[in-house]
Amino acid sequence: MAESHNLGQKGEELATEHLKKAGFRILFRNWKWGKHEIDIIAEKNDLIVFAEVKTRTDDYQMHPVTAVTNEKQKSIIFAADGYLQKFDVNKVSRFDVITVIKKNESFEIDHIEDAFYPTLR
Repeated sequence: MAESHNLGQKGEELATEHLKKAGFRILFRNWKWGKHEIDIIAEKNDLIVFAEVKTRTDDYQMHPVTAVTNEKQKSIIFAADGYLQKFDVNKVSRFDVITVIKKNESFEIDHIEDAFYPTLR
């Protein structure tokens, strides 16, 4: 378990650096609203991004993006709504998924913008 936890932390660090290089300012990492959590909250100009990070090794059975299930999306959307209300944010918001795949000693990052929409159904 510790190895997968460390891999997950490394993935979040790499995703954070990826967003910074793209010009985003990181507002929070692992922001909690009740039992719900958002891995990264970042902003750039009038855009706020709620990002879910999924990290795997290259021997995964399914692509990491498939781990962002409907239930996980609902949880992120609920937390994002709490964030927007708590901080009275009036910006365009977007839900992204960033996958990080470890291949030997290197990492492949895929940033999926608008990965899902806040429908809450």
